[in-house]
Amino acid sequence: MDLSLSPEHEAFRKQVRAWLKENVPKREVGEPSREHGDPARVRWLKQWQRTLYEAGYVAMGWPKQHGGRGLGIMEQTIVNQELVAARAPQQIGAMGVLMVGPTLIQYGTDEQRTRYLPKILRADEIWCQGYSEPGAGSDLASLKTRAELVGDEFIVNGQKVWTSNAQIADRMFCLVRTDAAAPKHRGISYLLIDMQTPGITVRPLVQMTGDAGFNEVFFEDVRVPRKNLVGELNQGWQVANATLAHERNMLGSTTRTQQMFNGLLHLAQTRQRNGRPASQDAVLRQKLAALLVRVEAMKLHSLRQLTDALHGRSPGIAASINKLVSTELNHDIAAMAIEVLGNCGPLTRTAARVADRGIWPYEFMFTLGLIIGGGTSQIQKNIISERGLGMPR
Repeated sequence: MDLSLSPEHEAFRKQVRAWLKENVPKREVGEPSREHGDPARVRWLKQWQRTLYEAGYVAMGWPKQHGGRGLGIMEQTIVNQELVAARAPQQIGAMGVLMVGPTLIQYGTDEQRTRYLPKILRADEIWCQGYSEPGAGSDLASLKTRAELVGDEFIVNGQKVWTSNAQIADRMFCLVRTDAAAPKHRGISYLLIDMQTPGITVRPLVQMTGDAGFNEVFFEDVRVPRKNLVGELNQGWQVANATLAHERNMLGSTTRTQQMFNGLLHLAQTRQRNGRPASQDAVLRQKLAALLVRVEAMKLHSLRQLTDALHGRSPGIAASINKLVSTELNHDIAAMAIEVLGNCGPLTRTAARVADRGIWPYEFMFTLGLIIGGGTSQIQKNIISERGLGMPR
């Protein structure tokens, strides 16, 4: 495998690196609190995504007519790598850019693309995902939130749960049951819902991290225009699976894992243990090396996917592999950081003797949730074994 860049791509990398050096905000002087949903932080992150988009570095592979640059996957890969190296803030509108946006390009109407895509790119509208319900998590097709078509409107009633960012979201892409008599994988439709519509109640759920990033969302006679239906009526499962593939790639992104490992490595090199950097401790070095091997293996797997994409080959079950490997690895990296910190490791952000701003116990708890979200590790293993390896159920 030839991993070298062409002269054109190398020049592009230098261009991106130079721009990021000048434009990535300095966290120590410009970043608001890390509290989830803090209005100042939301505004700060929205402005960062707009700056990134105006420079041409958001959704670069989207077609030009939809606001992208129509560039190839190599350019987007280079940008992602440089964002990691520059320790740039994450995009607050990632769910829109990486999940609902591509779904609308594939299944949406011209009116829907014109209405929603520009605001997704500029983070003018933040999206949340209305999939999971109290009785429909991994078995998503068991969802019961119903939508009755009356004239030109759907009347939606029901409940969603574990809805990330619902308290700050402007829009939701939502699965609803529109034919109760159909088999459970049929009779489902995919709707776009304005979160300010009367009848919607959002109740934040405080997680073990202390944040309220997840939410319950209740619908009581919520009216949604029929024009907000994506794809065909009762054929939403097909649309939903396209979005789920984008979600698993997002959750399985190597970007976040590399950022976390780089943070762990910096911590080990600066944290003292027995009078010397923790990275020089023989036992810790072996554990760091084992994690680095897994990070490098994941990067090589992503390069194999990149090669397949460049040659037009089907990704197969790659999204499930990405999601399974990266979410578990992220959790193990956070656990290692807590070990490096020693007795101060478990202390949270509000503790008097907190180390490294309490980032690592937060990440340890948060990444455990990602192992469950987007389809649990057990579900991903079933998909890999049955659909990828052809094993029996």
